[in-house]
Amino acid sequence: MLKKVSKNVKRKKRHLRLRNKIQGTPDRPRLNVYRSSKHIYAQVIDDLKGHTIASASTLDKELDGKVETTGNKEAAKMVGELIAKRAVEKGVEKVIFDRGGYVYHGRIKELAEAAREAGLKF
Repeated sequence: MLKKVSKNVKRKKRHLRLRNKIQGTPDRPRLNVYRSSKHIYAQVIDDLKGHTIASASTLDKELDGKVETTGNKEAAKMVGELIAKRAVEKGVEKVIFDRGGYVYHGRIKELAEAAREAGLKF
């Protein structure tokens, strides 16, 4: 009998495979994205120091009241703009995009494109 593997287990396996290839440095930190059914989170991470430089999510007070639903493309776009703004304030312009094993589509794509438009290069 075959055991069914959940989508999240497959995503985690893809993410580990991806993480073996990319690593955030002080010159080019990693822009990590995590997506849940209700929220989306983004972090700019320097992996050599193990230090989070900037973070943003749909739970931030700055986005409170601006979006009706936190689990859609509009919210992801606002998180992308916010993470880019915070990263540029800290002096980070170039990043490596870590999509977290998710398909580059929908909310992940919206977040990435908004971050690019707001000044991050990847």
